[in-house]
Amino acid sequence: MQSDHKPFYPASEENKAPILAVLEPLFATVGQVLEVGSGSGQHAVHFAAAMPHLVWQCSDVDDALPGIRLWLQEANLPNLPAPLSLDVDGPWPATTFDAAYSANTAHILSLPQMERLFLGLGRLLPAGAPFALYGPFSDGGVHTSDSNARFDRMLRQQDPASGVRDLDDLRRFADAAGLVLEQDIAMPVNNRTLVWRRR
Repeated sequence: MQSDHKPFYPASEENKAPILAVLEPLFATVGQVLEVGSGSGQHAVHFAAAMPHLVWQCSDVDDALPGIRLWLQEANLPNLPAPLSLDVDGPWPATTFDAAYSANTAHILSLPQMERLFLGLGRLLPAGAPFALYGPFSDGGVHTSDSNARFDRMLRQQDPASGVRDLDDLRRFADAAGLVLEQDIAMPVNNRTLVWRRR
């Protein structure tokens, strides 16, 4: 934590630039983006400043909202509205968005929660809308690196419901929600950005 009590994640600081390089062309023509699981709010501030043409809507569970508000208040950007309370297990916003984004949430959410995440976005996103999902993923039950395998073991020891998610499961959830995997982009430190598109 910093002295002003804003939450700060070194990983968010390190990965914001490579993620932005993926998002800028993807979100070039969208108006409003929903970020699911905004965490500290660091990504939101960086991306909203770099893409002033869009409105970046933060969301997270209630416990995370005070920290996000501190980042948003300090940034004071016109395209960063107050964060929404959003728990994938609860009610979703009764509105639509032009795009969605989530980072480092898939390995924290349980598999049933990941299914609800896709179903929720399937209802919020219109046809053709993109959803960018960043984090570590396995494919066909195989980890893409030794470090991701170790990370997966650590997560499951802490919480058996968490863990690095496999593309086979995500494709199944996405298909049921009307989303198709369009791009699988390799990122630094064995992460990936998965770009889904609403059918």
